[in-house]
Amino acid sequence: MAVLGTVAVELFIPLASLIGIAFAVLQWYVVAKVPVPTPTGGTAAGDKHGGGDEEEEEEGIDQVAVEIRCAEIQRAISVGATSFLLTEYKYLAAFMASFAAVIFVFLGSAQRFSTRPQPCPSNPSLQCRPPLANAAFTAVAFLLGALTSVMSGYLGMRVATFANARTALEARRGIGRGFAVAFRSGAAMGFLLASSALLVLYVTVNLFGLYYGDDWVGLYESITGYGLGGSSVALFGRVGGGIYTKAADVGADLVGKVERNIPEDDPRNPAVIADNVGDNVGDIAGMGSDLFGSYAESTCAALFVASISEFGKEHKYTAQMFPLLISATGLLVCLVTTLFATDLAKVRRAADVGPALKRQILISTVLMTGAIAAVTYLSLPPSFTLFDAGNVKHVKNWHLFICVSAGLWAGLIIGYVTEYFTSNAYAPVRSVAMSCRTGAATNVIFGLAVGYKSVIVPILAIVSAIYASFRLAAMYGIAVSALGMLSTIATGLAIDAYGPISDNAGGIAEMSGMASRVRRRTDALDAAGNTTAAIGKGFAIGSAALVSLALFGAYVGRAGIQAVDMLSPRVFVGLMAGAMLPYWFSAMTMRSVGSAALKMVEEVRRQFDAIPGLAEGLAIPDYATCVRISTDASLREMMAPGALVMLSPLVTGTLFGVETLAGLLAGALVSGVQVAISASNSGGAWDNAKKYIEAGASEEARSLGPKGSEAHKAAVIGDTIGDPLKDTSGPSLNILIKLMAVEALVFAPFFAQHGGIIFNRL
Repeated sequence: MAVLGTVAVELFIPLASLIGIAFAVLQWYVVAKVPVPTPTGGTAAGDKHGGGDEEEEEEGIDQVAVEIRCAEIQRAISVGATSFLLTEYKYLAAFMASFAAVIFVFLGSAQRFSTRPQPCPSNPSLQCRPPLANAAFTAVAFLLGALTSVMSGYLGMRVATFANARTALEARRGIGRGFAVAFRSGAAMGFLLASSALLVLYVTVNLFGLYYGDDWVGLYESITGYGLGGSSVALFGRVGGGIYTKAADVGADLVGKVERNIPEDDPRNPAVIADNVGDNVGDIAGMGSDLFGSYAESTCAALFVASISEFGKEHKYTAQMFPLLISATGLLVCLVTTLFATDLAKVRRAADVGPALKRQILISTVLMTGAIAAVTYLSLPPSFTLFDAGNVKHVKNWHLFICVSAGLWAGLIIGYVTEYFTSNAYAPVRSVAMSCRTGAATNVIFGLAVGYKSVIVPILAIVSAIYASFRLAAMYGIAVSALGMLSTIATGLAIDAYGPISDNAGGIAEMSGMASRVRRRTDALDAAGNTTAAIGKGFAIGSAALVSLALFGAYVGRAGIQAVDMLSPRVFVGLMAGAMLPYWFSAMTMRSVGSAALKMVEEVRRQFDAIPGLAEGLAIPDYATCVRISTDASLREMMAPGALVMLSPLVTGTLFGVETLAGLLAGALVSGVQVAISASNSGGAWDNAKKYIEAGASEEARSLGPKGSEAHKAAVIGDTIGDPLKDTSGPSLNILIKLMAVEALVFAPFFAQHGGIIFNRL
């Protein structure tokens, strides 16, 4: 018997969510107090100050004009990002409605749209809700998950665009002030998204429960549609946003830095506004939807597996809610962790930025470990049974403590290893920078080597967590291990969002003509942000591996597969095809970025040649055309990769059967994780190698510079190659593997009844 009662659980989960939302609003309020001038010269918020005790003045800089220019640029970025997302969401609205209908038709037809109660799969002596009702509720859950994912992306974008100029303006008063604004903004996004996701899922479970009553298997089977909806939107958000931002980024860098030898984010470059808009729609909105999808899927997998075990069979509500209790406790732990960065140990120098962000990961992990122990003791009985592929597995509550902790600490290891391979404070990135002495070719070779090598330790951490979790608690152990890795998602989102916010702040500082010392401060904030963004991608990929495996196990059980025989030809052909899919998907997304970047390069070149005085700064470039190129390309090019991912499980399961689909999922998981880690870390290493040369913080770096040197141009070329790897293909692959797995689970009843049209006849 659990210590916590039903009433306590019903109060704690929504209360923790509301506390998280309130904390997000508080962070937003603090950031909003930073004044941003209006074009007429007033201020948008806070007191009217003329800079501050640390503000840097330089001869010839009109501070009032700089502030007004900041406000204009922020507005342009916000309008561009909002316009793109609203257009993208119009496309996705049609997709969501269509796919919800597909879910209803497929699941309803599995039992010929029966309205009669059916024997429960886990206990045939009991009657469960009609298949038609399950189909309808799954479709509704899909729409709720998709809408929550849309909300996550949009709110994240609004927070980021609200904070960009404020970070740049506060950086005039000291790097600590700039850091505080950027991090508080990231925290506002992180807590808002994580708390809203938990609250919506909890409310959905309770509302669906009013109809399902004691049929917990049917309830949590329909809830899996929530995860499918979240990841479906995340896929298009990541791919579309990634194509948008990298088309602009590559075009701006190749023409601006390499051909014209002008600084990054120089206002003379026509692609700079599109580049800054892309940071918000790709790295912010897409990333928010991505991590929400991981959270939703891992929670849904854990809830479903628990429902077909002792917790569901005997209606142990507190134990069944264990996954949501972990997430709710994680919000409170992350709240305490955030105070270490904003109040208890403030950043005062550039050297403090990186360690402050790294401490966030370590502190949240240590505190969460103790919290997991408390939640495990309070919510789970001392011993219970789980159903493992038809077998009964006896488990003790401390076994689940180890499972959740294994995922949590595996995430910490992935984070620190990612930092080692992508931060210019360590040897791998510096070796990539030094390779630029002999040109772009050696830079590319060294960057690829760093990415490949960076796969080793994260994979060992993931497989160790998988083995320990499976041995102790079967597939349920793996599901809660994934939740452990995502239990500090609010902190993870905060440090991840900090990166693009700081990046945009640096761009605004450059474009508005701020003092050189201010730009050096924003560069220091941005350099740390590049590493934290890479760490965030590492978390997303690692959690996707665990989530996908948990969903795979749930699919195998739901499809009635007794064992996945790797020597079976039906399974092996699926395995090979699944291992190929990440490469096919990457080829499509890379080509899309290349095609869009080609048009961007041609447009930027045209403007420099056709607009008199543009190169000298005497004319204003046509920013709108570049924004339109990125928008049109991303909306057009995101369709084919998205269709590949969404249709592969449906086609495979329908035509070739449940066993071939099991092979497809396994192959995509094994291949996709490796490719995603190497692509993301190679891109991060190339990016920070370029920034290492630009910063010139050491004698070694100064020997490669300054900006515009041959070594620097080689580093820029490497960075442009890495951009689509780390911001489009790599991050999207983790969505591919988990989306295919949850889609297979949702459609498992149909595949089990009607799948294998071709192989069943051969």
